Amino acid sequence: MSDDSKKRPKNGHRDMRNGGSRDVLDSKESKLLNSIREVIRLRHYSRRTEETYISWVTRFITFHGNRHPDEMGGREVRQFLSYLAIERSVSASTQNQALSAILFMYKYVLERDLGWVSGIPAARRGKKIPVVLSKREVRAILRCLSGTKRLVASLLYGTGMRLLECMELRIKDVDFERRQIAVRGGKGDRDRVVMLPASVCSRLQRHLRDVRELYEHDRNVTGAVVTVPTGLERKCPRLASMWAWEYVFPARRTFVESKTGIQRRGHLHESVIQRAMTEAVRKSGISKRATCHTLRHSFATHLLEAGYDIRTVQKLLGHKDLRTTMIYTHVMDKGMLGVRSPADCLTDEGEDLDDD
Repeated sequence: MSDDSKKRPKNGHRDMRNGGSRDVLDSKESKLLNSIREVIRLRHYSRRTEETYISWVTRFITFHGNRHPDEMGGREVRQFLSYLAIERSVSASTQNQALSAILFMYKYVLERDLGWVSGIPAARRGKKIPVVLSKREVRAILRCLSGTKRLVASLLYGTGMRLLECMELRIKDVDFERRQIAVRGGKGDRDRVVMLPASVCSRLQRHLRDVRELYEHDRNVTGAVVTVPTGLERKCPRLASMWAWEYVFPARRTFVESKTGIQRRGHLHESVIQRAMTEAVRKSGISKRATCHTLRHSFATHLLEAGYDIRTVQKLLGHKDLRTTMIYTHVMDKGMLGVRSPADCLTDEGEDLDDD
């Protein structure tokens, strides 16, 4: 369990494990958590949302001494949120995420009346501008990467894809002839098409030749097959062993699926690229707090600076709301930042403001 769930404030909550309350976390796969997973999958939420909601519900239950949520309500929810905000100092978005997970459980799983929700205000999120790298800084970071990690980073900057979208690319999604990549099941379960940068085509083709060798090794030696959506595999069992469904960035290790006993090969884990990016930023000497997602921010900003219209950028990023894309106009070189300071005009007239 995480530190958030282990460190609880001394607020009078007693541990109910030895009392009369039901301990919902005794087993690894408790009935409540299984019910939450079932409802989430029935509503076709993403795997990430499922993991996040399960995590927050588990923390909420543990915080209150493993009491069953049926025995709690608005008062306990407010206490948990206050703990997150005051003692853990979480951000507004994290606090709202925890609230959404708990309310989802009460509304759709326990089917409880949520009349008490009005007394729980959502945390107010401040408007923040994203961190954006200059083209020189992007080049410096890419120079500090090599191999697959550099290829992934180049694709993130060159296409504006999210990291998980890039990791989940299949061979069939890359079209070298039309120079485009199909992003399947992006945020909000929306598909879109992005460009395939000409600068990475040759490197990507060389990389796919290595992936092909790994694929042939699986077919002839290990017997491992790729992970595919369960529904599709039921319709066509051969999909898992087809080259078109192989991941562009496969994991180096295989695993045995617990339910079926089938040996599978998933995609490269996001943390591999995240750690490499952190190290590259450190080596490059860049002082900005840059992550893999910063490359996506830089992609959008540089397109707008190059004169592309904001609707085009919105489609490439997969934003549902244009207002989400508008945030990048605040970090462009044009507009407000293109205004010349009056202090610089004084130097044109021969007056130096520098005392040194």
